[in-house]
Amino acid sequence: MAHPAAASPPISLSIEAGVAVATLCRPPVNAIDDDWVARLEELLDDAEGDARVRVLWIRSAQRVFCAGADLEFMRQRFATDDGRRAMIDFTRRLQQVYARIERSALVSVAEIGGAALGGGFELALACDVRVVADEARLGLPEARLGLLPAAGGTQRMTRICGESVARRLILGAEVVQGAEAVGLGLAQWRAPAAELRATACGIVERIADLPGAALRESKRCIAAALDSRRDGYEVELEGSGALLSLEETQERVRRFLDRDAS
Repeated sequence: MAHPAAASPPISLSIEAGVAVATLCRPPVNAIDDDWVARLEELLDDAEGDARVRVLWIRSAQRVFCAGADLEFMRQRFATDDGRRAMIDFTRRLQQVYARIERSALVSVAEIGGAALGGGFELALACDVRVVADEARLGLPEARLGLLPAAGGTQRMTRICGESVARRLILGAEVVQGAEAVGLGLAQWRAPAAELRATACGIVERIADLPGAALRESKRCIAAALDSRRDGYEVELEGSGALLSLEETQERVRRFLDRDAS
């Protein structure tokens, strides 16, 4: 007896040359639901468990990057008090998986070729770097529905862009074009849509060629700068000490000094 084919996962994962490529592939708009979050958690386990991986590259197989929560998923939960309470639990889980991306030793790169809205843009904000197509649409417009961006959006946008930009975009429920994103601090690079993949690939390859330990310790120091409870200068010294003890660091410094001397 024939068995029905297993459903394709909403996010695929491939690993090559130190890069874990997570491709959002739940058409038409990569909408977020329980299965989507579970798959993101699963692929993070795989990527972080592979000692070869230094970069997590998140991109989309659709024209849209990620349009936020699945509408049918929301419709079912908003119908009852229990469902609305379950929505809070779901949002907490989304907060946790995005925080995991932010705290990961892997450098995360979001390639945004189309709309990244609500929870989809919150995913991108959790990444270390973002490269956007000029034509992409970015924003946290939840206030239009009487909601707020609760998967870390209010916190990360304020930290990344500053209070003024966060107030403009969140309180105004404003969606901006990718061409404006770099100027506002929402992304670090922009490119025409036709050049986006090549631009993102160049960024990913450049980072992946760097020593994983140096990337990991640098991320720790940057995180310490945002945490008033930690002495970031001391974290720099601790990280430097750890790196100086590594054979790879010693060899790289030795080659650099020998080349300079010649």
